[in-house]
Amino acid sequence: MLSYPKIDPIAISLGPLQVHWYGLMYLVGFLAAWWLARRRALRLGLSTDAVETLIFYCVMGVILGGRLGYALFYGLDKLADNPLWLFKIWEGGMSFHGGFVGVLVAALVFARKQNLHFFQLTDFIAPLVPIGLGAGRIGNFINYELPGRASDVPWAMVFPNMGPAPRHPSSLYEFALEGVVLFAVLWWFSINPRRNGTTSGLFLLLYGLFRFSVEFVRLPDSQLGFIAFGWMTMGQLLTLPMIIGGLILIVWSRYQPINITKAAKA
Repeated sequence: MLSYPKIDPIAISLGPLQVHWYGLMYLVGFLAAWWLARRRALRLGLSTDAVETLIFYCVMGVILGGRLGYALFYGLDKLADNPLWLFKIWEGGMSFHGGFVGVLVAALVFARKQNLHFFQLTDFIAPLVPIGLGAGRIGNFINYELPGRASDVPWAMVFPNMGPAPRHPSSLYEFALEGVVLFAVLWWFSINPRRNGTTSGLFLLLYGLFRFSVEFVRLPDSQLGFIAFGWMTMGQLLTLPMIIGGLILIVWSRYQPINITKAAKA
């Protein structure tokens, strides 16, 4: 059994100004996506300014979609009690699925403006996402969020305010799978030209499988509990369409043209 490291959620405190680790992790994810996108910008024939515009659109999609998605799927009661809670992002509470929809909307708008095929753009974006996902899970861990179910595995941790029972560090599992493993697979897979939609489909499939699996050891959201069959969580319910959609997209992409890149391998 391990003890939780008890990291202060506030990274920097200067008088009334407080900078939370959770927010810094999002900043790390956005900066990483920006840097990686610049490395591969010529694949889509994008200028540096266009890449920065794309990242700005995606950042807005993540923040607005993520927060609205969390309020819709997990926090309607809190929102009803205090509408201003919606803006307290530093306290945690972002939905991946909401942010995912927000990024899709941002990609659709950008693709139309740049006259790009939608899946050509999402294939470009997909390998940029996992570092942000991984950084966000580290933020969850520091914020005491997403504790796992009680367990006796050697690496189980006793979380603050969660009683004496050791639990799975489920946010670290998600960091490893959704962050490290997913990034490594997608970045390697997308080095060579692929058919339009293949990389996007692989992202949907792998993320869906990773998230669905970890939910079995992650404590269900207290305000929701299990929502179907006595074992299915909201995260699993929202992830199922991603798994199915990923499989369909991979099959569909077999009949699409290969996206010949405009630059050498990144």
